Amino acid sequence: HLTSLRRRPLPGCVIGKLPTCRHADKTHSSRAVIAKSKWDYDSDYMFKAVLMALVTLPLIAAELAPTGTLRVAFLGNNPVQAQKDPQSGEYSGPVPDLVKELARRLQVPLKLLPAPNAAAVIQHVNAREADIGFLAYDAERAAEVDYSDSYLLMGNTYLVRADSPLQKAADVDRAGTKVGAVRGQSQHTYLSGALKQASVVTFAVMPSADEMEKLLMARELDAVGANRDRMEVAQAAHASSLRVLADNFSLVEQAVIVAKDDPAKAAKIGQLNQFLAEMRKSGFVKTSIANAKLGGVEVAPEKTKR
Repeated sequence: HLTSLRRRPLPGCVIGKLPTCRHADKTHSSRAVIAKSKWDYDSDYMFKAVLMALVTLPLIAAELAPTGTLRVAFLGNNPVQAQKDPQSGEYSGPVPDLVKELARRLQVPLKLLPAPNAAAVIQHVNAREADIGFLAYDAERAAEVDYSDSYLLMGNTYLVRADSPLQKAADVDRAGTKVGAVRGQSQHTYLSGALKQASVVTFAVMPSADEMEKLLMARELDAVGANRDRMEVAQAAHASSLRVLADNFSLVEQAVIVAKDDPAKAAKIGQLNQFLAEMRKSGFVKTSIANAKLGGVEVAPEKTKR
């Protein structure tokens, strides 16, 4: 906003008064001299401000998008991150919204790299095929990549049969209870450690709503653990036979990852944290969640404990 820069008076000048030349035979207004000197002063000030802006932007882009394109890996099958339009093939949701805005600010093109699972997102980032990735925070993953601050919190809960005696998340950890979860996802990691009596049945990939209903109704499973939005979609498809528990068994941070051995990682994380803080505070993330019609998802607080 260079036009809003305030003009500063020259030393020795009184605002609102024009000095005069002190010659006995010709005292005249030095308006032209003052106008020129003020213009030189302001022009120099504005030039330096513009120069600083021009120098700063390429440095940020060079760190976050060193190839000149912002390349972003994310979970293409996770509705909390993004949803694919079956007709156009375009992605929408919190991740596309955030990275489009980031690319706009960096003034670089954007390339989205949808991945089938968390391991693939990490692989993209560590192989330098992606500049950044989006994943739920997980202590095991944090040994492989570095995380930014979070931008949203995702609730995880259980899908059960409509007639199930399970009413709240704490009820699930009982001897003989079988809980389905997808290998490599944050829910599987959490449940494998948190459940002491119930057993975890591992899926290679996320089953569809129809498949989950068949497993639950056949008593092959007593519950399925996944993010609340996905569970609510499954319940909506089978409202008479399935039910989502009212509470969550965990809240998971969604954040941005960068390669642990990236020499520019400190600068990247700093810039990402600043960007995400603005997106949270401005209401950008909240609006994106609402537009995506996500259930069980909320804007992350300013700081979360890890």
